[in-house]
Amino acid sequence: MEPAAGGFSEEQFREVCAELQQPAPAGADWQLLLETLGISIYRLLDQHSGLYEYKVFGVLEDCPPALLADVYMDLDYRKQWDRYIKELCEKECNGEIIVYWEVKYPFPLSNRDYVYLRQRRDLDLEGKRIHVILAQSTSVPQFTEKPGVIRVQQYKQSLAIESDGKKGSKVFMYYFDNPGGQIPSWLINWAAKNGVPNFLKDMAKACQNYLKKA
Repeated sequence: MEPAAGGFSEEQFREVCAELQQPAPAGADWQLLLETLGISIYRLLDQHSGLYEYKVFGVLEDCPPALLADVYMDLDYRKQWDRYIKELCEKECNGEIIVYWEVKYPFPLSNRDYVYLRQRRDLDLEGKRIHVILAQSTSVPQFTEKPGVIRVQQYKQSLAIESDGKKGSKVFMYYFDNPGGQIPSWLINWAAKNGVPNFLKDMAKACQNYLKKA
């Protein structure tokens, strides 16, 4: 699934803003998976792959919205706090900023790598400042596949952030990832169930350290 030519559309950014304003996903097929530390995680089964799409709603306290967005976008800083990164960089390809990301997998599984387009927009919506970041798998000749590393063909993530009215951020995140290979779908789903809230907690902690670093 390729992003639109020239990147993401205005409508795609607006759709993610609209999700942020909802208390839960629209549509009866989304199931509430878990609630933890002010975060609610919902999932929807993708019939074709047997994997789940995820939507996350919640509040991260003591993480101002602009700071949270900056931390998410700062790839050099992410190398410091994300222990699963083997390689992470970005390069301009055909006028777009493309991210290359290799993720460590435990032995005997092969590492996975991602090539994706990522864009951030800071929008003003009805007097609210909303930071939106979209990411989606793409393919460019500048990043060829590596021997022994499985290229992830299906990856999509959306993030919308606004003030919670205090010192924190109200957050919406959408996530789908098909790592491919021979990993059983139940194991991928188990890892995602744990990985999504852990990622948000790690990012909240990274925000605090980012303030100290600054």
